[in-house]
Amino acid sequence: MKRVKIAEILSQPQIGQEILVKGWVRAFRSNRFIQLNDGSTINTLQAVVDFENFDEAVLKKITTAAAVGLKGTLIESQGSGQAVELQVSEIEIIGEANPDDVQKTVMQPKKHSLEFLREQAHLRFRTNTFGAVFRIRHAVAFAIHNYFNEKGFFYLHTPIITGSDAEGAGEMFRVTNLDPINPPLNEDGTVNFKEDFFGKAVNLTVSGQLEAELAALALGQVYTFGPTFRAENSNTSRHLAEFWMIEPEVAFNDLLDNMNLTEDFLKYICQYIMTNCADDLKFLNDREVQEQASKPQNERNELSLIERLQFVVNNEFKRLTYTEAIDVLKNSNHYKKKKFKFDVSWGIDLQSEHERYLVEKEFKCPVILTNYPAEIKAFYMRQNDDGKTVAAMDVLFPGIGEIVGGSQREERLDILKKKCADFHIPEEELWWYLDTRKFGTVPHAGFGLGFERMVMFVTGMSNIRDVIPFPRTPQNAEF
Repeated sequence: MKRVKIAEILSQPQIGQEILVKGWVRAFRSNRFIQLNDGSTINTLQAVVDFENFDEAVLKKITTAAAVGLKGTLIESQGSGQAVELQVSEIEIIGEANPDDVQKTVMQPKKHSLEFLREQAHLRFRTNTFGAVFRIRHAVAFAIHNYFNEKGFFYLHTPIITGSDAEGAGEMFRVTNLDPINPPLNEDGTVNFKEDFFGKAVNLTVSGQLEAELAALALGQVYTFGPTFRAENSNTSRHLAEFWMIEPEVAFNDLLDNMNLTEDFLKYICQYIMTNCADDLKFLNDREVQEQASKPQNERNELSLIERLQFVVNNEFKRLTYTEAIDVLKNSNHYKKKKFKFDVSWGIDLQSEHERYLVEKEFKCPVILTNYPAEIKAFYMRQNDDGKTVAAMDVLFPGIGEIVGGSQREERLDILKKKCADFHIPEEELWWYLDTRKFGTVPHAGFGLGFERMVMFVTGMSNIRDVIPFPRTPQNAEF
């Protein structure tokens, strides 16, 4: 008999049907009621065992976390809490779980801290919280690909190993097969990378944007969705050494087009999750409400998880310049009463507290800030006519601050060369990028969305390590 998934059974129950289910035991009460979960849904299927019909040795093996196969008939539930249940006729013990071992793990049926769950990341998928998070993570990824496919974008795989530093940050992971103890040296004592595998120094990528621009200038509109790496010694709740980025690039788009695309894209993702992940979303929403109730009133979120998603979908994004935002912040009572931890002045890189104030207090809707000071943005952003600002944009969300950064790219060769000089970027390192401005250069624009940052927003998880299966952070590369 073919196995049926629990999600399918509960969504379209057929009373009287004989079925086979396989999964892991969440609980076995009174030697009679098995709560079975197979990962296809957050919900469990209750299976009823008439213990007199089965050998006691078999029943003793039905413990929390054990894997079992159950065959039986689907019937209307005789108790509360579920509409249907399985009347079991056959039991197969697929994988046993020692109760003493289970007691030491996150599979023990009680509430665990997220820190403890991170220590057992290989087992945390079995919990309700992380089952919900990673089903939603999948749904976000699917929504992203679906959106761009429907809009006629082409999916581009950009290099993971690269010789360029797109961000100019310099915090990259070196990739080499040279002997770490006795590498070949130049006469001046520096490492001779000409003898390395690629004949030059290369690193793990921090962004696929520059390569995506090349493709957009031929295919019209492309997007990347791949892993990126930052060698930052940061242990905050917002940073990972390995994470995923979505970076669309569109030829003939200006900053306004870029803002329109970003707003439509983000609304699409939030609506998709609300429509297709209702059970998992409700669980995470209820979990957050319970957590918030234990916090002091002034530390609680003003909006619940589901309300924050609705906040994005139902509101037009407010658009204003960086300069206007600085004026709003400086004229606010929050600033005058010195409630901001960080100062506000033109030229600063806005902090999360400033961004959240604009979204949650001032405008009460998502915000897009544009035209940032050139000094705090990347070299590839288009210089504005004022000579001080660039055609950059950041999208700000409630509870999280910046979620997307983008810009119109500098398409003018002479200005781009000057920007490279200003940022101390040797032209020979980016000759291929500059070369595209010689052959039919056009205005173009794009943005970057940190995938894990988006998953944090739609799941309500407060630590980025809890929305990626196996987090890579300083001093931590388990699994």
